[in-house]
Amino acid sequence: MPDQQQWPARKSPRLQGFDYASEGAYFITICVQNRMHLFGTVRDDKMHLNSAGEMVVTRWLEIAARYPHVDLDAFVIMPNHLHGIVLLEQQDVGLTQIIQWFKIVTTNRFIQGHRQHGWENFTGKLWQRSFHDHIVRSEVELNRIREYVMHNPALWTTDTLYS
Repeated sequence: MPDQQQWPARKSPRLQGFDYASEGAYFITICVQNRMHLFGTVRDDKMHLNSAGEMVVTRWLEIAARYPHVDLDAFVIMPNHLHGIVLLEQQDVGLTQIIQWFKIVTTNRFIQGHRQHGWENFTGKLWQRSFHDHIVRSEVELNRIREYVMHNPALWTTDTLYS
């Protein structure tokens, strides 16, 4: 095995020095490993979830129940990723912790669904390492992101995550 010092350190996708437990709105994108289409299909500009996609919706909505100072805004599950707006009200839990919990729970439920219901298998991990985030800085920007999320299925074939 190569000496670990030969490997460059991974650059964090988080904004240096920013407290991701601070109050505010965050636009999140979480991608399936290898961009596999596991959660349904887009037809006629609408997302049609399969049972795995419905499970992801259920777990996403559980975030607000698990973390009382977190509200969820607009979100959409796509064939190979999720876009969502997370609103943190108090500094008791960080965004990374929330997303980590979501990934663990959905991975475990997906494995159960594969075994019990024949959901398509994935190799390695269900989700890509980390997640993409954007700190929402204004109401105008929040409304623009809500529109993007709502219209994401209609833009599927032009999406950078389309494959």
